Amino acid sequence: MVQNPVVKEGYIYIIVLGLITVITALTLGGYWAIFPGVLTAFITFFFRNPKREVPADDTLIVSPADGKVMSVTGVYDDQFLNDKGLKVTIFLSVFDVHVNRSPVQGEIKFQQYTCGRFKPAYKESAACENERHAIGLENGKMRVLVTQIAGILARRIVSWVTLGTVLEQGERYGLIKFGSCTELIVPTTVEVLVKKGDRVKGGKTVIGRLMEK
Repeated sequence: MVQNPVVKEGYIYIIVLGLITVITALTLGGYWAIFPGVLTAFITFFFRNPKREVPADDTLIVSPADGKVMSVTGVYDDQFLNDKGLKVTIFLSVFDVHVNRSPVQGEIKFQQYTCGRFKPAYKESAACENERHAIGLENGKMRVLVTQIAGILARRIVSWVTLGTVLEQGERYGLIKFGSCTELIVPTTVEVLVKKGDRVKGGKTVIGRLMEK
């Protein structure tokens, strides 16, 4: 299957801004077309859809998003794991790839969309108050919960999956438009291999490894 270099959700923005750039250049001249031209280029860059080589190891958990690790904390998850877990919070700036990927192979056993506010995604309260979309993945080895959280600029969380969908590890399942945060909760049987301040890439960076019992 041929992979599009830009996700389809970006087409309308690129087409409209591209037309504005052309019309501006034809009517007002090339100088006035610089700004919409640069904006068109940035939007194309924002909606990029890079190919990633996913590690072939079902004991590994890969990053669900590109960005910077803001924290790694212990939590009790009462949405899906119903147990203690470890939460990795990843902040995505407008310069990061915003396509989200499945951290493990598994079936979506839980899905919840929550309307909310649009606080800056790096604030701790954003995870509780902002618009968000959570999916719980389960396979024969573990359960994990991934939550997309909208930010101050984001106004729409996009999901391409539904309850019962089986995802491969590293498979694309959605995106968040214009700045956001992604949270991953894994069981305590996982050794987390990243720390605060690390840069990660969705589908490529190994977030953790399932420890032998």
